Amino acid sequence: MVATGVVVSLLGLLAIVFPFVTGVSISVLLGALLVVGALFHVAHAFSAGGVGGFALQVVLAAVYAIGGIALLANPVLGLVGLTLLLVGYFVADGVVEILLGVRLRGEAGGTWFVVSGVLSLLVAGLLWIGFPSTAVWAVGLLFGINLLSSGIALVFVGRRGTRTDTERATAV
Repeated sequence: MVATGVVVSLLGLLAIVFPFVTGVSISVLLGALLVVGALFHVAHAFSAGGVGGFALQVVLAAVYAIGGIALLANPVLGLVGLTLLLVGYFVADGVVEILLGVRLRGEAGGTWFVVSGVLSLLVAGLLWIGFPSTAVWAVGLLFGINLLSSGIALVFVGRRGTRTDTERATAV
């Protein structure tokens, strides 16, 4: 687990250093996944049962295919769309966390939900104010930060597990 954590952390650092390349890569990967998803919807259409189920699967396949091909054809424009989705996510997350924090007013953690919600809204605002230039770096940078923090967590968990195993072996 420690080795995996180190590799994930290094990938996170690379993503932070090269956020545009990371963002475009995510856009291409998402496009490819949508195209593959379209193929699965087409395959499922023949077993969906009934004309309505078949039609729904074909429509979904078309939406997936159009979205995937658009991302593959112009991943930079796709990155702009992903940045807008990211802004929307931060707005929704901020509102929900603030409402949850207000609802939990006086209880443990309520204040932290409000703080987290305000920070989410702040990030959304900063991304929106800087848009469209934020599209160049935001998705890649945030993905890199996520990878880095996940990798560090894996290293700590792996080291803790190793110590626990060593302590158990010593106790026996």
